[in-house]
Amino acid sequence: MDVTPVDLERAGRNLALWSVAASAVLALLKIAVGLAAHSTAVVSDGFEAVADVFSSGIVFIGLWLASRPPDQNHPYGHGRYETLAGLFVGSLLVFTGIAICWRSFLTMANPEQVRLFAIYPLLVAIATKIVFAVLKWRSSRRLSSTSLAADAWHDVTDLFSTGIALTAVLLSVVGPPHFQKADAAGGMIIALIVVSVGLRLIKHAVAQLTDTMPDDQFMAQIRAVALGVPGAMGIEKCFARRTGFKYHVDLHLEVDPDLTVRQSHEIAVRVKIEIKRRLDWVADVLVHVEPAHVVGPTIDRPPPERTLPGH
Repeated sequence: MDVTPVDLERAGRNLALWSVAASAVLALLKIAVGLAAHSTAVVSDGFEAVADVFSSGIVFIGLWLASRPPDQNHPYGHGRYETLAGLFVGSLLVFTGIAICWRSFLTMANPEQVRLFAIYPLLVAIATKIVFAVLKWRSSRRLSSTSLAADAWHDVTDLFSTGIALTAVLLSVVGPPHFQKADAAGGMIIALIVVSVGLRLIKHAVAQLTDTMPDDQFMAQIRAVALGVPGAMGIEKCFARRTGFKYHVDLHLEVDPDLTVRQSHEIAVRVKIEIKRRLDWVADVLVHVEPAHVVGPTIDRPPPERTLPGH
């Protein structure tokens, strides 16, 4: 059975929803065990998991809003809600990282003896995040979803941060007094990773909100498909901007200046159809017809057919 875009979007929303539930359980488990085991790194990782709950919830809402069809007030669709969700996730990561760094700095002055059982929630978190990261990456590629990809990066960050927390706990337990401050230092490293990933996601989302052009290779694909249509003589201008999951293209197509309006329009329609058919990452194409600069004599064509009114 064929999978429709609607089915993919629904699967993406369900995946984000399950991620919210898993992150909530992991957050409570890490904070509770971290406090009981006197581990700053585990507690910090727990608060980072709290940010996961909010970010995954935001992604779920963003995907739901972005999947709504175009309407009179939103002719390009609602895809920008999904981009805004990615921007909010990145901002949340930055603020969470700063908070974790500050808490780790305060606890480094008076480190406590960390208990070994602090590693148990970390092992559970590593296994869970690996599963969700793989699933989200696959769904984000199928949907071309910025926010779902952002959430997948968030899970990858969790793996690094949880691994650092695990290493810090083991060093604090096995190697005191030389590694007595390893637990607090691990919390600070986690904070720096979270902030760096958050800044990266913000940069990506801002690029989309400011209508940054796609890479040259994508623009070359648009031009190649358009020029492959019979009657297309050149491209004067070609722009593209992302509005959520896909791109909208503005194309100034050059045709023979001696063609009729109807003939020029037919070529433009074929160009639009071919681009949308062959490039699945293009949502729509607006083609503006321009007269080509023809050098030399033009080919004589019969006058266009005329029909009397009512025939």
